[in-house]
This record gives sequence, C-alpha cells and structure tokens, in this order.
Amino acid sequence: MARHTTHTAAERVGSRARRPVRTVAAVTAAAAGLVLVLGAPAPAASGRGGGGAPAVTRAALDPALVAGRGARVDFAEQEAENASTNGTVIGPDRTAYTLPSEASGRSAVRLKPGQYVEFTLPRATNALTVRYSIPDAPEGGGITAPLDVSVDGGHRTTMTLTSRYSWLYNQYPFSNDPQGDLLHPDWWITECGCVPAATTPAPTIDKPFRPSHFYDEQRLLLGKRYAAGDTVRLTAPRGSTAAWTVIDLLDTQLVAAPHVEAHAANVLAFGADPTGRRDAGDALDRAIAYAKKRHLKVYLPPGTYQVNRHIAVDDVTIAGAGSWYTIVKGHQVTLDTPAPDGSVHTGVGFYGKDAADGGSHDVHLSGFTVEGDVRERVDTDQVNAVGGALSDSTIDGLHLHHTKVGMWFDGPMTRLRVTRTTITDQIADGVNFHTGVTDSSVSDTFVRNTGDDGLAMWSEKTGNARDVFAHNTVQTPVLANGIALYGGTDNTVTGNLIADPVREGSAIQVGSRFGAEPFTGRLRITDNTTVRSGPFELNWKIGLGAIWFYALERDIDADIEVAGDHFLDNTYNAVMLVSDFPVKDTYAIRGVRFKDIRVDGTGTSVLSARSAGSASFENVDARNVGAVGVNNCGAFNFPSSGSEFAVSDLGGNDGGGTTGPWLAPWELPNTITCDDRPPVVQPPAPAPW
Repeated sequence: MARHTTHTAAERVGSRARRPVRTVAAVTAAAAGLVLVLGAPAPAASGRGGGGAPAVTRAALDPALVAGRGARVDFAEQEAENASTNGTVIGPDRTAYTLPSEASGRSAVRLKPGQYVEFTLPRATNALTVRYSIPDAPEGGGITAPLDVSVDGGHRTTMTLTSRYSWLYNQYPFSNDPQGDLLHPDWWITECGCVPAATTPAPTIDKPFRPSHFYDEQRLLLGKRYAAGDTVRLTAPRGSTAAWTVIDLLDTQLVAAPHVEAHAANVLAFGADPTGRRDAGDALDRAIAYAKKRHLKVYLPPGTYQVNRHIAVDDVTIAGAGSWYTIVKGHQVTLDTPAPDGSVHTGVGFYGKDAADGGSHDVHLSGFTVEGDVRERVDTDQVNAVGGALSDSTIDGLHLHHTKVGMWFDGPMTRLRVTRTTITDQIADGVNFHTGVTDSSVSDTFVRNTGDDGLAMWSEKTGNARDVFAHNTVQTPVLANGIALYGGTDNTVTGNLIADPVREGSAIQVGSRFGAEPFTGRLRITDNTTVRSGPFELNWKIGLGAIWFYALERDIDADIEVAGDHFLDNTYNAVMLVSDFPVKDTYAIRGVRFKDIRVDGTGTSVLSARSAGSASFENVDARNVGAVGVNNCGAFNFPSSGSEFAVSDLGGNDGGGTTGPWLAPWELPNTITCDDRPPVVQPPAPAPW
C-alpha cells in the first residue's frame, strides 16, 4: 500500500526531522508566555439546563446561530454542562492539556463514584452516544470502568468505558507511557524555552509530559423507542474502578430498522461469522470475487465481523445493514517484517489499489462501521479505515472509529464522493486528500476528536484540483486544524461548522508548507462558521486566527476569497496572516479578499498581520473586539514608510470594540500597530446578529 506520511507538530528548532515539521517562528518581542483560562472551574451544580426544556446544541451553540451550516446529522447533541447533575462542572478552559480544553464547548461534568448526570430527551430515541473520559492506568495503557445507564428510571444497562484509546503523552509522535522521558531531548520545548539536551543544568520536566487526547465515545442501542421528555441518567456507580468519570455530551437519535439487500452476495453464505469470534477476512474476499463476476452487491447483514487486515476493493459495491448494525472490527497486528511501504502494523481497512498500479474504480461502500484498534501513532503505518486510490467511487453512511486516519487517499485519483459519514476518535486525521486528488468531495460528514487535521487537502508533489469540502462538522481536533488546505487549484470549502481546535492549529488553515504545490487558480472559503477558535500557539507563544494563512515554503498569491463566513467567540484573532520568521523577507501573502464576514467576539484583534503582502475587506462587520482591530506587524522590519502589509477598505466595514471601529481610517493602508502579544479580553458568548 502507499506510504502514509502525516505531518508533525511544531516541537523543535535547529535540526531537520525525517518527516515534515511544524516550524517554530521567532518573534521580536521578548514577552513572557501567556496561559489562557477563560473562566474558572464551576462548583458542584445542578446543571444549567436541569428542570427546563432539553438544551439541544450544535457544537455547544444555539442551533439558530449555525442554521444551514455544518453536517446534516440524525442525532441531537446535548452538552453535559447544560444537564441536571450532582457532579461538578469543569471549565470553561482553553488551556491545552486539560480535560475541559478538549471538551465540546470547553466544559464538561466530572462525576465521582455514585454521582450522575441526567438528560431530558428532546425527541424520540432508541440509541445514544456518550462522549467521556476516564483516567489512564498509572503505567499507561488504559483501564476499563462501568457507566450505568437508566432511561426514565426504568430500563437499565451498564456500558463498559475504556481509556485504552486515549491518553497520549510526550512529544510527537507521542507515547502511551505517562512516565516516559522526552522522546526528543534535542528539540526545543516551550515549557523551559530551551533545548533540554543542550541546557546546563538540565531542566526538570514534569511527568506525565503533555497529556492529551483524553476523550473517547461509545454507542448504545437501547432496544426500544423512548419518547421526548423521557430522561437518560448516566451514573458512575459506587465502587467504580475509575476515580472519576467525565461526561462531555450525549448524542441521541432514532435509528431506523436494519437495511436489507435481498439480491446480493450475502457474506454469511461465504462463511463469514457474524458473532466476531472467527476471522471473516477470507469470507469477505470470496464474497467480493463472486459479486464481481455476477455484477452483484456484497451485503453485510447485522453482526460483528472480525477482520484484521486490509480488504482490497475494486469495481465492487459493499453495503451493510446500517452503521449501528453492521460492525467490521479488527485488531492491530504487528508485522513480522516491515511492509514495502514502511508499515510495521496492519489492521482492519478497506483499501483501493495503489495509484501506481492504476488505482481502483467504481467502489461503493455504505452502511457499516469500521472499528479499529489503533492506540499509537506510527506515520508509516497503513492502518486507516479507508485508503488507497478510489476513482469514480462513493462512500456513504459509514461510521469510522479507532483507526489511525478515517480516510487517507493517495492519488492521483478522481471523482470520489464521501457523504453522510461519521469519523471519531482518530489518532491522526479524519480525511486527507493527499497528492493529486481531483474533482472529489466530502459533504455532510461529521468529524470529532481527531489527533490531527479533521479534513485536509494536501497537494504534496502533485496538486489537488477542483475538490470541495461542503457542509461538514469538525469538532475538537486535539492537534492541528479543523480544515487544512496545503496547496492546490480551484478548491472550495463551503458551509462547514468547525469548533474547538485545541493546539498547534485552528479552525481553517491555508498553508504553503509540508512540500505542497502552490495555490493556483481560485480558492473559495465561503459561508463557514467557526467557534471558540483562534487558539494560543504554544510554540510561538502568540494567538492564532480562526482562519490563518501561513507562508512557510512559498508565496500565497492565488485568487483567494473568504466570503460569508462567521467567526464566533475567537480566543485570540478572527483572521491571521503570517510568514515564518526565517522567511519573512522571502515569502508574502498577497491579495486575499474578505467579504460579507461577521466577527462576533475576539480576545484580541479582527486581523493580525505578521507577513508582507496585502488583503482587502468589504462588508466585514465585527463586534466585541478585544484589542486594536488591525494588529499590523508586517514583516517585522518596521520601515518608516509603514508596514509591509497593506490593508484595503472596500467599504461597509462596521463595528468594533474596546478601541473603537475595528477598521479605522488611521489604520489604513499600512499603519504599524504591532503589539506582539496583546492582552486578551474575554468576549461574551455569541448571540444572534
């Protein structure tokens, strides 16, 4: 299979990694690092929604604020902090490496044994998903613990929670060992502002070092239909093996009856075991071969099918009974010798042929879950739920869980459509269009808790072109960005909802980095909503933007328009344009157009410019802006002629905040207003415009 090389975190300076590295920029001001905590932990409470109507949210927001944006999903989201509880609400907190910082909405509920959180159903329900965290084992590797579920005081069952797939530590590519020494003592780290191996005396590094990726989620079919107004109580039972259980949210839905394909190659007829006790990989291969000869679909009826390797797919349709009923589940397997592509493990996944071998065509996957067993990040490993090159193909209604990447496509390939799919709890990306993916799209797909970019277009060596990410929801990427664009031609990002990026990334990034081909033609970023983004960059020690443009390896000067987007509750800036400091006089970001934008709340500025270049603004309305509207540092040369970054006011730019209009005449066209680390003013919660 093709080589899978995922980019790394910004964690070292002065030496080159074997893999691409997020570079740490130098800064001119020698200010102390900032730690951002928005709000103190709340005391034990009865919950902000207890006793009233069910508080249904989308990305922890009033759904009215994001109408028409994000994935159309068939579940209702309810935040635990809005429910009734005798536990403790934790957060809000946007400081990395804390439990509330990785929670949806940056708050959750902590239960001690014997405590509960109770939700009122907003509509008829027969299935639920719990997003939770429990402690790691002292030596790492995870524990299991019970969670009691009761509905309307009657139906009772016990879920077995696990932390085996969470709790990563240390520097990239991370470790499962909470007591491990630094993986890279020769890398610069922000905690001491030094390179530990080159520092005398050696700094003391706290252990566990940089704990992260705390949450997991689990689904449960209730076995019967419950009505709106019934209650679901989640209780950490007395005597639990977990000292605490954190509940982030509950998703509830009414799941339809299993889908049936009567005229198909049923895998049971080829020896597949639906109990999951015996490996079903060979049976799936036989069913696929038979179906291709007779031009039939392959049908996976309800059941759990054990598969511990890749299933090769080409010119075949595979349909399950629905992702709640058909589970394809496997163990991660250590290979005796590394594969030609560098993989040291294999695991469950549906893979097209390599592009070098012509790729696969006319593959159609729908209606099942892929449940992996990936607990560590190995960049060469092909342990993704779906991979390879799939042209003229469709993926619809899958549920992808506990794999390395939900879908990693190595082109060249063309005309792939991904729709109505859920991707959660990944070690790395949700979806990555990597190298020459053209005329392809991802839409109505829900991504939560990725260990890297939620959705990415990466034009490494060969450019992607005419691809579309439309009406998707991306929540809580622990590392990197919600949606990332690395080069490409005529691509579009529209109608998406992106929330709560935690560290070393933001909601949307446009980056010339990681060996990407240049941006050419048109790039349209339209009608998206971001919330609680623009986070603190731990390595640079500055605040990012909810959307940030990053010129590291090339100029960014294509036909780029950002229009109709809403940037809500920005931790620092709404917009940032930055060149890395070593190349600040080499690369620029030019001619980006911002139009018909709403900015509701910034901890600092609407625009932070840390690059040479230019941008124009038209009908950009802002309110609750915490600092100067345009923080213009240019390329940090501070010439007497003004900043190297020019701002054009095309009219209709209204509103502001603590310092007056956000785009005041005196700021134009290139007044130096540089404050390297402005103080943060916490904005109010987003509200209807």
